[in-house]
Amino acid sequence: MQYISTRGSAPALDFEGVTLAGLASDGGLYLPTEWPRFSEAEIAAMAGLSYAELATRVMLPFVEGSLSEDELRSLCEQAYGRFAHKAVTPLVQLDERQWLLELFHGPTLAFKDVALQLLGLLFETFLSRRKSNLTIIGATSGDTGSAAIDAVAGREGVDIFMLHPKGRVSDVQRRQMTTVRAPNVHNIAIEGSFDDAQAMVKRMFGDAEMTSRYN
Repeated sequence: MQYISTRGSAPALDFEGVTLAGLASDGGLYLPTEWPRFSEAEIAAMAGLSYAELATRVMLPFVEGSLSEDELRSLCEQAYGRFAHKAVTPLVQLDERQWLLELFHGPTLAFKDVALQLLGLLFETFLSRRKSNLTIIGATSGDTGSAAIDAVAGREGVDIFMLHPKGRVSDVQRRQMTTVRAPNVHNIAIEGSFDDAQAMVKRMFGDAEMTSRYN
């Protein structure tokens, strides 16, 4: 599976490449060159699967050439095995016509755990292959920071620097971020708002020389 930029100027990359690249070099977002399709029979066969197995089946065409089916399944089982509910994201019926999908059973109780727990494992897997390192810089008003930090804490080859506005995140979220003792986690409280923190990160991303040197 190859991925191309929405702006059309960046080179095509495989799943491993886009996972580590993030944004395309031309500033665009990466999309698959073609979208996989599942037949009605394939979709019907997915009923009753565990969350980890369902994630494996759905993601498999997208990771072709970067991960084997067994490798992907192992990563999904590790990522979603950390969730407090066996169903990972249980669908709860409220009444005859209303259902609620619960997305708060991850390690930090944030819905972003669903994506980031797997992403942290993907980073570690691909960086280990390349014998390289990755620096993550982010800004948060709360839940993004704690979910991202938990996903990569202690992971080989990854350092994360997370900016948050001092005194402007909930005490629970502040503790989730700042009490992590992993040596690859670096919290930075700034004087200002979340917008100020985000603007600082965007300026760093806009510095091609800096991102090339430290990514």
